[in-house]
Amino acid sequence: MTRPAQPTAEYLRFLAWAVTVGVATALLGYAPTRRLGGEGALPAMIAGCAIGFVASAVGALPAALSRRSGRAAPLPGAPLSGAPLPGILGAMVLRLATVLVLGLSAGLSGWFASRPLLLWIALGYVAQLALDTRYAIRGF
Repeated sequence: MTRPAQPTAEYLRFLAWAVTVGVATALLGYAPTRRLGGEGALPAMIAGCAIGFVASAVGALPAALSRRSGRAAPLPGAPLSGAPLPGILGAMVLRLATVLVLGLSAGLSGWFASRPLLLWIALGYVAQLALDTRYAIRGF
């Protein structure tokens, strides 16, 4: 038998994967962003990917805290009604609120080009979704 992973170690592993996804997204989008948006669009690309990462990290906190508190996760294949749906929805709302607050702050600051920033916030958010969903489902 293997011991279950510690909640802190799982969260740190999740953060490492989130950084990997964010960096891979930025690397894939570097050339098209530079070609279509110019040099001024690159800081917006980095900011958008960073906002996606921070939102992902904040949105995963409810799952990490539920693991730490010792609440049992639903069994694989169990119907969704057995899952703590308010916790999962709370994590989604927290993630979206983080993206909105950071995105509005970055957009209104005037430091970044608006169109590339909005595009990269959306791309950074979507790139993290599969990872966040997997972590949240396993956490609750």
